[in-house]
Amino acid sequence: MKNSISENQHTNKKETVTVFKSRQISNAAMSSRERVQKAINFGHPDRPPISHAILPAAQIKYGKALDEILQTVHEDFGWDLMTDMKRDELPPLYKGGKNLDSFGTLWEVAEEGVCGIPIKHPLKEWSSYSNYKWPELSAGPSKKRLYSGHIAGTSPDYYARGGWFIFFEQMQQLRGMENLLMDLALDRPEVYKLRDNLLQFNLRWLDKWLQFPYDGLHFADDWGMQNGPIISPEMWRRFFKPVYKQMFDKVLNAGMDVHFHSDGNIIEILPDLIELGVKVINCQLAIMGLNEIKKSFAGKVCFRTDLDRQSIMPFGTPAQVREHVKLVFDSVGSKKGGIIACGEIGPDIPIENIRAMYDVFMNYRY
Repeated sequence: MKNSISENQHTNKKETVTVFKSRQISNAAMSSRERVQKAINFGHPDRPPISHAILPAAQIKYGKALDEILQTVHEDFGWDLMTDMKRDELPPLYKGGKNLDSFGTLWEVAEEGVCGIPIKHPLKEWSSYSNYKWPELSAGPSKKRLYSGHIAGTSPDYYARGGWFIFFEQMQQLRGMENLLMDLALDRPEVYKLRDNLLQFNLRWLDKWLQFPYDGLHFADDWGMQNGPIISPEMWRRFFKPVYKQMFDKVLNAGMDVHFHSDGNIIEILPDLIELGVKVINCQLAIMGLNEIKKSFAGKVCFRTDLDRQSIMPFGTPAQVREHVKLVFDSVGSKKGGIIACGEIGPDIPIENIRAMYDVFMNYRY
């Protein structure tokens, strides 16, 4: 097996460049950057901008077949300007086996290219905290793509979105999920110290990212379960909302957009995220109910769409996928914009359903 995510990608660079240039010409009426900005700000884009969300495991599984589909798609965040990350370059949470990350958390990845689980936590015991040393992390764009295309300063034609800042999840990875939830429930003083130290760490790291010409920065924390949030909205507002405000304000004051991802049912805290200045939200629309999302939030925030990963995408027919994508777009978007076309591609999604999804992405018009 070759040492690249997609064994057959970029074997003919001349052909790839030709295809890419032809797509640029065919979409010359509105640049990708302008399309994204209009979608985010409800400024009447010509079509929904497209953002890839491709797990490395899907690239490993489908290789050339997936690449051939992607060559027909005009992605709007700079995916085509980057090259694939090799398998031995995958970060600890995607690389098969057991891997230590920069924070000292040990990850176990059962299937390479699918996010693993943390199995050993550096702050499992509070007694370890006094000797803990925070890592020094770099910032800025990568020349290689992972999951989505993140660029900065590479081309004025593309919206540059960067970063992946986690907070609640980082606390989980440092402390362990069960320990952290008990800390919160018992209101232990140590958890406040961890929160405040992590906030200062993230603010310092944000300062590094703000030195680059990004249009927006991306935050993420999975706050939901199937039917509601992991912790009560009241606890979230008291303990975590002030943290997000400080981080988001730093980005907003720099003139950049705030993007936020959260899996699970987060409908109870969506108003808070919008209040804090989130411009683009990626959340599991299907489990929260499209009608409720449409009634309460359409037109108030731009949705980087999440398609039904639990049922329709892995188990539906291509016709059902097409119908579902159109329903999602019709529900949360409008002629003014408000949607970025996105659907996560994992190894469990049939290739024909991937093709059907992108077909709607490219041809949908308001």
